[in-house]
Amino acid sequence: MPQKTFFITGANSGFGLAIAQAALEAGHRVIGTVRSQTARVSLLERLPDVRVVLCDVTEFDRIPAIVAQAEEDHGPVDVLINNAGYGHEGVLEESSLEEMRHQFDVNVFGAVAIAKAFLPRFRERRSGFIVNVTSMGGLITMPGISYYCGSKFALQGISNVMRAEMAPVGVHVTALCPGSFRTDWAGRSMVRTERAIEDYDALFDPIRAARHAKDGKQPGDPTKLAAAVLQLVASDTPPPQLLLGSDALRFVRERLVQLEKEITDWEELTRSTDG
Repeated sequence: MPQKTFFITGANSGFGLAIAQAALEAGHRVIGTVRSQTARVSLLERLPDVRVVLCDVTEFDRIPAIVAQAEEDHGPVDVLINNAGYGHEGVLEESSLEEMRHQFDVNVFGAVAIAKAFLPRFRERRSGFIVNVTSMGGLITMPGISYYCGSKFALQGISNVMRAEMAPVGVHVTALCPGSFRTDWAGRSMVRTERAIEDYDALFDPIRAARHAKDGKQPGDPTKLAAAVLQLVASDTPPPQLLLGSDALRFVRERLVQLEKEITDWEELTRSTDG
């Protein structure tokens, strides 16, 4: 793959950091966004060759100017890795709407705002690749992460529409759907709502305990994910979505079997509404 310029949001940790490192090692140019000067210093200590840009993806009105300045300073971007995001854990009834709003501001509105800043540039150049990092939680659901799954389902759907709209002008869009990886997602990066209602203890407490116990021991290797992303963006025929991780593959396949059974079981009622 010839040298490309990557724009990676949330480049100071997790998938963003792993992809930035892999892209640099492969000879690409990387523009990485962080939210603070402290994060900027930390990222440059680890990856001195990254072009660091300060960008909070929830400051929607500032994003077009940030993207314009990044391209003016570092040249046209070829690949957008829409990675910035976080997980919220909490029983739906116990979790506030403010927590939901912030989850969607970062995971959905922030990602869309970044993409929209690049869409006219990619369209005019008739090239570009957008990788929206969703999750297996954008295709399946689990108790206790309703806001997270909701945000990733939303981004998954938006990515599919974006792909259809941009395909005629030569721009690729893929939703990246990772399973459980050894990042900070389930650790320090996760926002957790405090428990309050005993009726949910039997269902949710074991889930929360298991997530704590597995943190740092997940099957997925971020370095291998980064290598897979480089292989993805080198493709001329990328898929609409790409599952990464054996657990994601297993859970989504199980859901497809379940969905087919649900459709079949209720097919007669489904058809009964036709005039």
